[in-house]
Amino acid sequence: MIFQINKPKIKGSIGESRIAGQLNKLNKEYKVLNDIFIRTSKGSSQIDHIVISTYGIFVIETKNYSGWIHGNENSEYWSQTFYKSRNKFRNPVKQNWAHIYALKEVLSNHRYIKYYPIVVFVGSAELKNITSQIPVVYDNELFQIISRKSIEQSLTTNEVETITDQLIKLNIQNKENRKEHVQQIHQNTYERIQKERSLVCPRCGGNLVIRNGPYGKFYGCSNYPSCRYKMKI
Repeated sequence: MIFQINKPKIKGSIGESRIAGQLNKLNKEYKVLNDIFIRTSKGSSQIDHIVISTYGIFVIETKNYSGWIHGNENSEYWSQTFYKSRNKFRNPVKQNWAHIYALKEVLSNHRYIKYYPIVVFVGSAELKNITSQIPVVYDNELFQIISRKSIEQSLTTNEVETITDQLIKLNIQNKENRKEHVQQIHQNTYERIQKERSLVCPRCGGNLVIRNGPYGKFYGCSNYPSCRYKMKI
């Protein structure tokens, strides 16, 4: 059985149907929650897809882009290129880890859950130079990735039902709260960009100084090694 909480926030009906088509291939052992919005002690988190199973919880971050996509799991930003133009966007791997930390907090009474982060690109984007230990895949690979990782069971069927019910109850559907969440994200992004332009570390407030690395010069936090924030020159 697949639970549909809300339509996933994916741009375009084609991308939405592709993700739904992949998740619909899963059997009744898997419970699928779409567009889940939860609050934690550190703020709010909006998660595109959560798949709960006896094998653990699959947390799926979806991105709809075109062009070439370049990224490293440790970078703050990834890039999207069109011929000679380049745009930056938040690292989806780090975004997905933030979702997992949020789930770990609200599901803290379940100690033995295994979490599997997956980043999925829909649309016409071509993944180039992606360095990541967690899967960063195209939408048509999603079912295969989940199946491949469904090896060792860590939850009982009763626990799966309990966790699913708990997340359904925690899901906030109030439009004003969701709007506030989006506004806060935009504000955080603006503040981060302003700090970077002023060569101030957005993570700890230290100074960003030029350092030499194996791939050339970059800006690193003056509080290294306690802070490992990096930014391209």
